[in-house]
Amino acid sequence: MESIVAASSATRSLLLPRSLPISAAANPEIAKSPFSSSLSSSPSTTPSSSSSSSASAPPWSSKNPKYPRILPPPRCSSSGSREEPVPSRDLALLFEVEGVLADVNRFGNRQAFNVAFQKLGLDCANWTEPIYADLVRKSGGDEERMLILFFNRIGWPTSLPTNEKETFMKSIMREKRKALEEYAASGSLPLRPGVENFIDDAIKESIPVVILTTYGRNGEKMSRSITEKLGHDRLSKIKVMGKEEVEGSFYGQLVLGKGISSSLDEQLLKEARKAASLEKQRIAEEVASILKLSVDINMGLSESFETIVAALRAGAEYAGLPVQNCVLIAGNQSGALAAEHIGMPCVVLRNSFTARAEFRSAKAVMDGFGGADLTISKLRSKRWS
Repeated sequence: MESIVAASSATRSLLLPRSLPISAAANPEIAKSPFSSSLSSSPSTTPSSSSSSSASAPPWSSKNPKYPRILPPPRCSSSGSREEPVPSRDLALLFEVEGVLADVNRFGNRQAFNVAFQKLGLDCANWTEPIYADLVRKSGGDEERMLILFFNRIGWPTSLPTNEKETFMKSIMREKRKALEEYAASGSLPLRPGVENFIDDAIKESIPVVILTTYGRNGEKMSRSITEKLGHDRLSKIKVMGKEEVEGSFYGQLVLGKGISSSLDEQLLKEARKAASLEKQRIAEEVASILKLSVDINMGLSESFETIVAALRAGAEYAGLPVQNCVLIAGNQSGALAAEHIGMPCVVLRNSFTARAEFRSAKAVMDGFGGADLTISKLRSKRWS
């Protein structure tokens, strides 16, 4: 048994990218979460006396003989001689795109539906902001339900047979997605006010920033188009994680079944697959339980709970910190629930799509970035408003 455990540890070291601080990411004891204490508590000060430094040294300190020395996360190379700042050891930020970087529903979805109506020759269909808001509220955000409610109200096309309504709605959704992707790619979809300054503040304080484009109601292509609006200079200092990056992470390889080496010991490979099957079963049971709670959760067909969990774990893996030291800035229920599922603190930013929703699993719910809303200093001091 001991040989299997040893082999498992060695294999984990081989599977993980060499640049990641494996021991820090793998052991939650190594870095105590700043969110495990009272939200109003202030950071403790370092003792000045040398005699007490050993006793009060944090678990990851080189002065504590119980733990090995941990190398800091990798620093980006630079063509100049200036040394890059060492990334923060106690906090990392993970960002969703839709609803966080941009209010897609307010500035994109409604216009995209109107473009789809025009392309399909539905001149009688036009969604103003009041109509759109009313449909979102009554449907719980389910877009096909929005279409049903709308056409039940104004009347379905007279030439449309009853048994072809589903095909008709799918054609609208297809045209709507195309229009939304074109709208985002054109640069017309604005970023949320304050998000650029917020990310800049995180970069200045050497806090790792990870943008998650893997999941979203409207697909990764649109999420990446929105992310590009952050600008090349800013993007060079943060990490953008899509499907390929998540599948290449250790968690992605193990649970999603991508890229496990054929050279592994036969017994170890069986154990890894068994563990992956158990994790998939646990996640499936969790999803089934969640879906029974409320229709307001709205997991969405394009969002798999397993995919969201994998994205969050991969983001923490890249940051080199345990999940409890990472904060997800989310814009919807599915991200907040996945974060709660793995013990990752979550702050939800309301948008036009979630203005009246409740997020019981989030540490805080705010209206935007900066000022009285979300700031780096509030994250540091755990002061929520």
